[in-house]
Amino acid sequence: MTTTRKVPDLLSPEFAADPYAAYRMMREDAPLLWHEATGSYVVSRYEDVRRAFKNEVFSTENYAWQLEPVHGRTILQLDGREHAVRRALVAPAFRGKDLRERFLPVIEHNSRSLIDRFRHRGRVDLVSEYATRFPINVIVDMLGLDPDDHDRFHDWYTAIIAFLGNLSQDPEVTAAGLRTHDELADHLIPIIQRRREEPGDDLLSRLCQAEVDGTRMTDEEIKAFCSLLLAAGGETTDKALASLFANLLDHPEQLAAVREDRSLIPRAFAESLRYTPPVQMIMRQPAEDVEIGGHTVPAGSTVTCLIGAANRDPDRFADPDTFDVFRAELAGTTSFSAAAEHLSFALGRHFCVGALLAEAEVRVGVNDLLDAMPDVRLAPGAEPTEEGLFTRGLRELPLEFTPAGVPSPRQGG
Repeated sequence: MTTTRKVPDLLSPEFAADPYAAYRMMREDAPLLWHEATGSYVVSRYEDVRRAFKNEVFSTENYAWQLEPVHGRTILQLDGREHAVRRALVAPAFRGKDLRERFLPVIEHNSRSLIDRFRHRGRVDLVSEYATRFPINVIVDMLGLDPDDHDRFHDWYTAIIAFLGNLSQDPEVTAAGLRTHDELADHLIPIIQRRREEPGDDLLSRLCQAEVDGTRMTDEEIKAFCSLLLAAGGETTDKALASLFANLLDHPEQLAAVREDRSLIPRAFAESLRYTPPVQMIMRQPAEDVEIGGHTVPAGSTVTCLIGAANRDPDRFADPDTFDVFRAELAGTTSFSAAAEHLSFALGRHFCVGALLAEAEVRVGVNDLLDAMPDVRLAPGAEPTEEGLFTRGLRELPLEFTPAGVPSPRQGG
């Protein structure tokens, strides 16, 4: 595990400023890298990351210390029949008829409500005023919770995401995440108990009533799933929406193509997930000794799988450092299924259960935003900057546009 070039440390400012340059060095010189500070083996090549997601020798036991303190024990930590049954309990709400008929109207309503706040203003910070709010509001409403709690859930979401990305172990971030675990439980458990007695037509009620092979989810399991949904369901859509717009603005001809042909939105989303994935790394734990890159990784070790590096592996994607909505390796129809070529939703038995929900949110959101912002452009002086290690996205994305129905400066009037 030696390298001829010094790879920037994962926790260094140099890495934070440009992880993709470091990823390139890792793939070429150090495809298996021991990282002392996180106590993990880091893998960066597409085939190695894909194998860690799909091969059952790689378990998710690491989530006991990584996720359980903030979420409780979730479906991500389960294997075998226990995992299959609980996935069968929650999955139907996130696909097919349920998604189209029950929750698509919720998605559409929340997107347009947020856009109504700025559509006549001609300017918006797409991150703070739309992207970070949209998926959390959708989840709160899908669960049938009080819409007045949107801001409270947004604060909990922010604390959870900070906790999960806290590789430097900032004690204040840790304390806020643990406090959120307790606050969320105190808020949700009484609601869950009431929904068992008086179910409605919402996702939380359906989780309370769902039964597979005589098994139902406990109150704690439902609370943990809601916490996980808040984080995982929010993070992908949140950061991906803003990144997608930034990527399209960097490529005006592709923005014009998507505006003209809205059926390209899923392809654009898939390519943005590949090019600038919101979740940059996921950890796994091998149940037995495994060989990676010509070296042995001992059983029980933590393996950090670099999605951001794998998604730009030139052995899998042609010209990987180029954003291309028309990329041959990606198809909009399979990029949100277990047959996806990018690795941003993981793969295998723990493939993201909410992938189709994220696709529906982005498809609705991008359509609505393009309609509301007919000549969208970066605000003068804006320089979009990504930040984050475990998850990564734009700090802000200030945009300007001529409100729909108002003649643009180019049109005169």
